[in-house]
Amino acid sequence: MRAFADLYFALDATTRTNDKVAAMRAYFDATPPADAAWAVYFLSGRRPKRLLSALLLRRWAAELAAIPEWLQEEAYHAVGDSAETAALLLPEAARAGERPLHAWVEEAILPLREKDEAGQRATVLDAWAELDDPQRYVFNKLITGGFRVGVSQRLLMRALAEAAALPEAAIAHRLMGAWEPTPEFYATLVHPDELRGEDAGRPYPFFLAYPLETDPATLGDVADWQVEWKWDGIRAQLIRRDGQTFLWSRGEELVTERYPEVVEAATALPDCVLDGELLAWDFDANRPRPFARLQQRIGRKNLGRKLLAETPVVLLLYDLLEWAGEDWRERPLTERRAQLEAIVNAAASPWLPLSAVIAAPAWADLVSLREESRARGVEGFMLKRRASPYRVGRRRGDWWKWKIDPFSIDAVLIYAQRGSGRRASLYTDYTFALWDGEGDDRHLTPFAKAYSGLTDAEMREVDRFVRNNTEDRFGPVRSVRPELVMELAFESIQASNRHKSGVAVRFPRILRWRHDKRPEEADTMATLRAMIPDL
Repeated sequence: MRAFADLYFALDATTRTNDKVAAMRAYFDATPPADAAWAVYFLSGRRPKRLLSALLLRRWAAELAAIPEWLQEEAYHAVGDSAETAALLLPEAARAGERPLHAWVEEAILPLREKDEAGQRATVLDAWAELDDPQRYVFNKLITGGFRVGVSQRLLMRALAEAAALPEAAIAHRLMGAWEPTPEFYATLVHPDELRGEDAGRPYPFFLAYPLETDPATLGDVADWQVEWKWDGIRAQLIRRDGQTFLWSRGEELVTERYPEVVEAATALPDCVLDGELLAWDFDANRPRPFARLQQRIGRKNLGRKLLAETPVVLLLYDLLEWAGEDWRERPLTERRAQLEAIVNAAASPWLPLSAVIAAPAWADLVSLREESRARGVEGFMLKRRASPYRVGRRRGDWWKWKIDPFSIDAVLIYAQRGSGRRASLYTDYTFALWDGEGDDRHLTPFAKAYSGLTDAEMREVDRFVRNNTEDRFGPVRSVRPELVMELAFESIQASNRHKSGVAVRFPRILRWRHDKRPEEADTMATLRAMIPDL
């Protein structure tokens, strides 16, 4: 545990990617497989679900520190993180323990799930008695489900590849899909030999596109690019091997059982791995339905006939990764596309349609056509270099997403709450409202929360405003004088009976602070509702 805690703080202390990779490589070089497997598990973003309440954690720490409840709450609101608050409150450890990471996880952390509150308290207090402050912090993060570290999947793969003297792509492939953090898994992960085929259901790493923020003409001749609509669904990989079918989401979640119509259609396919987009589909109009319809299927374990009939889902296909047991990712897109078309045409299934390629003689024609995106229920264009291989992760140069501009609206900040982590001392989490009603009944209705988009300097300025203009408090939330107007952007909007405003917006964020607008000049709920598409 000590070595893993040291690694965590080494990673947290730098923003230099080479330093992060070097720290991880040194850790993996010196760490036994049993610990290394769990380190990979946590560093790759996996973590056990919250095993106990953060409030209990703080309460037990306050009891050990012999401080009153109100002081513990004040400390929490100042720090903004339960795991860190508890670690800071605790007295010095009574003894020095040297249990390895895997022992802590398997013998202390995971068993918390099966214990009652008294048993959990005994385990946690015993752990705190032999862990120093850095180890306590990591331990607290793990048991409350809040463990995160500033390392991308790509940096982790790079460090493992260097430690194992393997290609990064091999590590990426072995990390995909379902696996357990065991010594045997880690040995397989860094094994020097080719191990393809060991798991029939293992997907490939997804190739991701960068946003195009310049004139597309800078990409060169439009004839060098394959242009497709950018679909608003769930990225998925369909695997057909040895008579078995597997469907993986981009989030590395096996979703085979959630989309039976797609899986049934796949039984007619030969062995192959296909990349595409899960979409709720309107067969009468031959077009996708809004993402909100697909959300009705996400996470549903019981799929009744009514739901399957009312919200059919297709897998719109746009790339071929494997064919007849052979990895095709290094072949050019033109070759992959030709074989994909042959596969889709042979299957002739309405549940496995092919993403259309948009023909245009010049970029200017695409600029005009892109304006039809919302009417078509799409987000813009995907631009893919015809000569490109299928790469791993997000790489610049070969795939670009050329999205339409987001919706935007001017709203008034009415509530603020402290952030977390490095933002714990600042009010950076905001609730925004729009004007509703007429005359004397005119009032502000909250409709969205946003946490990103301001510069550090602007966040500090808003924080000062919140502290000086608080009108009321509701626990950690402050109600502030409605004076600040900000332009919010969001990707989509839909009617919702789950929200007080009657609408739900997707991915809201702050575009800019409207210093030029008074609060009474902000937009109205009527303006927002008018944006709801009639689909």
